Amino acid sequence: MRLGAVILTMGNRPEELRALLESVAKQDGEAIEVVVVGNGAPLPELPEGVRTVELPENLGIPGGRNVGIEAFGPSGSEVDALLFLDDDGLLPNTDTAELVREAFTRDPKLGIISFRIADPDTGETQRRHVPRLRAADPLRSSRVTTFLGGANAVRTRVLAEVGGLPDEFFYAHEETDLAWRTLNAGWMIDYRADMVLHHPTTAPSRHAVYHRMVARNRVWLARRNLPALLVPVYLGVWLLLTLARRPSMPALRAWLGGFKEGWTTPAGPRRPMRWRTVWRLTRLGRPPVI
Repeated sequence: MRLGAVILTMGNRPEELRALLESVAKQDGEAIEVVVVGNGAPLPELPEGVRTVELPENLGIPGGRNVGIEAFGPSGSEVDALLFLDDDGLLPNTDTAELVREAFTRDPKLGIISFRIADPDTGETQRRHVPRLRAADPLRSSRVTTFLGGANAVRTRVLAEVGGLPDEFFYAHEETDLAWRTLNAGWMIDYRADMVLHHPTTAPSRHAVYHRMVARNRVWLARRNLPALLVPVYLGVWLLLTLARRPSMPALRAWLGGFKEGWTTPAGPRRPMRWRTVWRLTRLGRPPVI
């Protein structure tokens, strides 16, 4: 199985990027082809053989990763699966690529693998990095309904069948949009605790646009993918959850502004999932109302 890797960078972490590239080069088995996408930023000097794309402007996370996919041909067709890795991450083990190959080969319906993210100093996996509701034990692998954007592997047949990440999202929830489309097409998603990416512990709210885009994209996600009956239920639950968390007034104003924006701006193509997929999500432990 041929593997490629897409690494998105803003050009501000050259040392971490080089360390990540070294960890990819050290993977067991056939060498992994790598493309590094400079998302609106010039790229530092990189090792020989690494493909590069420098974008004149920041296209956001999904837009930049989609450019990386196409660097491997239409829908990444030059390889069988693509790893998507954060530029400040690191693969601490040399067998991760071989585990990916084995997993996809063993299960022909497996479409996406979500890696476990662990802090390099403490070994801690943040609860938000376990892509399921029952997240207390990050060392337990399982079928899941979404995946982690900067630590995953995607079969390129999935991308050819359901399309890439939603460019217009820019940041937040683009993985869930792709995950729902993937599950609706009959593929499965696994969280694998034994496939590890080291990444420093961070808070998502460090991004200035976090609260607005999380709310806007949540509405877009529902409008694009859910049966009409579930759209108000899903968004109502998330509105109540947000209020229950008692955000600061500036954060709440940004969130409500994004929520309104999600209703008043185009969400992109609407392809509601089948009720069979709703039932599959429910059986996997996360019905699409939360």
